[in-house]
Amino acid sequence: MKFTREEILQIAKLSRLHLEEEEVEEYRESLGSILDYVAKLQELNTDDVPELQHAAKMENVFREDVVEGCDADVRRRAIENFTNKEGDLLKVQAVFEGRTE
Repeated sequence: MKFTREEILQIAKLSRLHLEEEEVEEYRESLGSILDYVAKLQELNTDDVPELQHAAKMENVFREDVVEGCDADVRRRAIENFTNKEGDLLKVQAVFEGRTE
């Protein structure tokens, strides 16, 4: 699939990428060859191929999530030494941006 220069610049803009002039042609060729390969893969008949989540057999290696308490003195000292708190609740900087209600 061939991309025009304008299409590459539009994709870069949507992706928030600043492309130098010499990179436009490089991306044009790279994206075209990737989509050509995907189109080639789409031609494969996969009707009798079982679905896989991983190419290698894998099992869940995560441990059980168990809540464990701590010593009352350790908890008290942690709350006392925390700089931003409200009662027994510790306030931390927001991780996600957005509305706060």
